[in-house]
Amino acid sequence: MGTTSTTGTQSRFNRPDNPVGYIAIVMALITGILHLVASTNAIQFSQVLGILFVLNGLGFLAGTVLYLSKYWKKELFFVAALYSLVTIIALFPVQGWGVEAFYMQGSINPFAVITKAAEAVLVVCAIYLYAAE
Repeated sequence: MGTTSTTGTQSRFNRPDNPVGYIAIVMALITGILHLVASTNAIQFSQVLGILFVLNGLGFLAGTVLYLSKYWKKELFFVAALYSLVTIIALFPVQGWGVEAFYMQGSINPFAVITKAAEAVLVVCAIYLYAAE
């Protein structure tokens, strides 16, 4: 991450130096927001599941803010990749271990497909950014 400040003082927030960083931000925002939206449906099935959805969504959003802050360190790319990977895997014990995990009441669940795709892209982006930095 590079600093965008030209006044000689370090800014609290930075823009990504690498274009892949912008892709990572968009993927984290997509999955974070969708988890918050899906929490309203998940809480109808289980209060614990609804809370986990909220926490997961907030985790992605907080990670995005941290990534853009001056506190981001290279090693946190591994944390981001692992967090995303764990979130992908967490779908299967709840929804089933096969393709059925991406279905709800007989129809494809667009929330599951989009969030898991965004998280998979985020894993790749985080590993790439670690290697590139």
